Order: sequence, then C-alpha cells, then structure tokens
Amino acid sequence: MDKTDPRQEKGKEIANSSNQIQRVDENHYRVKSQTSEKEYDVIATEKGWTCTCPDHCFRQVCCKHIHAVEFSKLVRTKVWKATHINEIETDKCKFCESSKIIKKGLRKNKTYSLQVYQCKDCDRKFSVNLGFEKMKASPQVITSAMQLYFSGESLRNVQRFLELQGVKITHKTVWNWINKYVGLMNGYLDEIVPNVSDKWRADELYLKVKGNTKYLYAMMDDDTRFWIAKQVSDRKYKDDIVPMFEDGKKLANKKPKVLITDGAQNFHLAYKRAFFSKTNPKTIHIRHIHLKNDMNNNKMERLNGEIRDREKVMRGLKKDDSPIIDGYRIYHNFIRGHMAFDRKTPADIASIKVHGDNKWITLIQNASKRS
Repeated sequence: MDKTDPRQEKGKEIANSSNQIQRVDENHYRVKSQTSEKEYDVIATEKGWTCTCPDHCFRQVCCKHIHAVEFSKLVRTKVWKATHINEIETDKCKFCESSKIIKKGLRKNKTYSLQVYQCKDCDRKFSVNLGFEKMKASPQVITSAMQLYFSGESLRNVQRFLELQGVKITHKTVWNWINKYVGLMNGYLDEIVPNVSDKWRADELYLKVKGNTKYLYAMMDDDTRFWIAKQVSDRKYKDDIVPMFEDGKKLANKKPKVLITDGAQNFHLAYKRAFFSKTNPKTIHIRHIHLKNDMNNNKMERLNGEIRDREKVMRGLKKDDSPIIDGYRIYHNFIRGHMAFDRKTPADIASIKVHGDNKWITLIQNASKRS
C-alpha cells in the first residue's frame, strides 16, 4: 500500500478512533462520517469492498471508509492470533533447529517416560520437557495435583490421591509445585489482554491469613465473569484499594464505562482516583447498597461463593501475596468451565483460547517458552 495515500491515512485515523466502526457481520460494516452525522455502509462483494459514500460511488475509488474497515480487520486478526494459546509441539531440533526430526523411542526414568527425537541433519538425539525440566514427577502428575488442589482438595488429600496412583510425595512437594508454577503462569498471563466488556463489578470477602482476618478484594467483568484484578487488605472499609483498580486498567488496557460496587467508601475513593474523568470516556460508579431480596450484585456474589466453597484450600495462606490466590484466579479464568457459559471458561468468552486436553500443561509450557 502507498503510505502517502491520504485516504489510507484518514482510514487509519478512523480505525484508531473509538466507536467509529460498527460491525454488522463479517461482510457488512457501518462507518461514521468524520464531517457529519451520517453513517456509510461498507459491504464486501465478489468484486471487493463497496461503500455508500460519495467518494466511492462517484469516483469508484477505495475510500477512507473502506481503508478504515481493512485496518480494523487487520488489527482484529492480529489480536485473534495473539490470544490463542496453543500446545507446544516439538517440530525442530533443539541443537541445529532443523525441521528434519524423527521419533527415536522413549527415555525412561524412575517415574515416567519422555519421547526421544533424532535429528537427521546433525544426527543428535534429544528430548523435550519444556517447563518441567529436572522435575522428578511427570507433567501429568504435577498438573493433576494442581487441578485437584484448586478444585477443592487439601494438600494432604492431594498427596493421598497421588499415593494411590503409585506416586510417593509429601504435601510440601505439592505446595512447592503450586508455588513454582503459579508464579510462572501469572507473569505470562498478565501480559495477555482479555476482551472484556465495559461493565465491571468489585466486591470483598473476608478470609484468614496466618489466623488473622483479612479481606480479599476482587474485580470482575460483568459479561465474561473474567476475574480482572485482586488485592488482599487488612480492613474492610478503609484500606486503599487504588492498586487493584490500577491493575485492572493495566490488564484490560482500558477503563470500564460502568463500575458496580457496594456502598463502601474505599470503593468510591479508588474510583475517583483511578477511573473518574470529566471528559469522555467517562466511568459511572453505581454504589449499590445491599437490600433484602436485591440481586443487583449477584454475579460478584457467585465468585465469592466459589472461594467460600473452597475455603479449606485457603487455610494454607501464610502471607498476603500467597500464590494460592493467584492460582485460584488462574483456575477460575482459564481452567474451570462455568455452567452459565455451557462449560466454557471466562477466558474463552474473553477471546483467550487455551488449547489442549490439559490446559495446565499448555499454560506452563507457553509461560516457560516466554520466560
């Protein structure tokens, strides 16, 4: 494309502006005029894109509105690729990066086996265990332990279950796995922007950290149920929770148009410091007061209920930044299927697709590859 074409430059400006392009379907878009209140239809035909604007109708040229749609589709395609987390496949030699590799039996250790490959170019043999190097237990055992723990079993119950499968470990080993891999995945996943809506909710619930009452503040997207941000604080109404609001903006790469909370003063103070603006785009704060039979914040209450149902897991909390909370957030967003979404995860609804039968392994391997 000619970078000096003024129509292309104007099209890029339209595509980069908010609320200028409405997608009717894959072949039909409406683009707002930059000089009037009109909207123009950009439609895909067998001969290419057409537009109802005078520039295209009378001059038969590729107008700025068509360029805007093309730029918008290009950006959307890039985002789609960036939010598909695929399984890591061995397709190159780890020594010479040749693609001419063949399977060459299994390498066995005391607890599991690894596929061995041979490169036909350099003739060297190798195995790949990305993310689980030097681990005595297999990736399947480690991720099974994490699945059991975050779905509600205690560390000792996970240990007993694995012993029935012939894997002899201690409950401390299970904790070490959780600590290692939650930190790895969390750093990776916080760099991926979820496609969340413009309405967010925030609430708090109490929990115990080393026997002391603490409060877990959580921020969740209304449409996708994606758990956007969290913070552990000492007090229910007075602690500064601006850091959670800032983390939410950073992860979603935007502010919400509507924020729903209860009537706690610290929610409103954080809203004014992190989200409030006198100019567009503005965020409206709905300070919901709980009344009898009032279900306005029921979606947030369901998240609280999830954590309450697994409160025995939270007994392992020894510090405010425990990996258990981050791990449960990963489990809620990327692993656990929700009945409201026909067993899909909030990440699925937020356009982050984690592929593979074992999503824990997919996430760990991709996080290891990035680090």
